[in-house]
Amino acid sequence: MDIPSELRYTEEHEWVRAEGDHAVVGITDYAQGELGDVVYLELPDVGARFKQMEVLGTIEAVKTVAEIFSPVSGEVVEVNGKLEDEPELVNSSPYGDGWMVRIRMDDPSELESLLSADGYQSLIS
Repeated sequence: MDIPSELRYTEEHEWVRAEGDHAVVGITDYAQGELGDVVYLELPDVGARFKQMEVLGTIEAVKTVAEIFSPVSGEVVEVNGKLEDEPELVNSSPYGDGWMVRIRMDDPSELESLLSADGYQSLIS
C-alpha cells in the first residue's frame, strides 16, 4: 500500500499535498481499496468554502457511499473534471490523476494538525 511521505493525512483517509497556499486533496490508496470500485463522485463547485473537516462531497463505490472531508479550511479553486467521466481514476491513481479538489487555504498552519505518513501508517495498521 502506498503512503507517500510528502503528504499529510486525515484520520478519515483523505490526503493533502501543499502547493504554496493551495492544497490538493484526494483519498488515500487504503481508502480506495476499502471502498472498492468508485463509480461516482459528488464534488463541490469552484468557489465553495469549507472549514477544516467539514464534508465537502461524497464518493460512491460498488460497496458503499462515503463522505469526503476537507483536510483544511478554505475556498475550492479547482475541481478535477476528469472524475466526472472517469471516477475509476480514484482507484487507479489515488495520488495522481485521481485527485479531487484544489483548495486555497485560509490557514496553512492547519496542515500541522494532520497526520504524517508514519502517523497514518500507524492508524491503518
